Amino acid sequence: MMVTESNDNELRRLIFERNKVIVKFTDADCPVCKTMEPKYRKLSNAPDYSRIAFLRMSAKENPVSSREVKLKGTPFFATYNRGTLADCGIKATEEELREMLQKLLQLS
Repeated sequence: MMVTESNDNELRRLIFERNKVIVKFTDADCPVCKTMEPKYRKLSNAPDYSRIAFLRMSAKENPVSSREVKLKGTPFFATYNRGTLADCGIKATEEELREMLQKLLQLS
């Protein structure tokens, strides 16, 4: 599955349409965001994660969602399971991101 560009309104709709969602909040001035981008895109296409919708949002342009996940910096990731925030935090490595995705898959 590909990474979908999203915004506050779309996020609200998608977390109820899809059972499992991960969002990457990013910032154009964030060097770690740029490093993590190809890794995030690669994971979005991995067969292991085909049940998860991968979204990408600008932290600056979507203040409602950013505030909801208590954004403290970027790249900030949030996972949603059946419309509810399951986990969130700053992730700077592919391994940290994989761990977050595995936790999401284990939720019923």
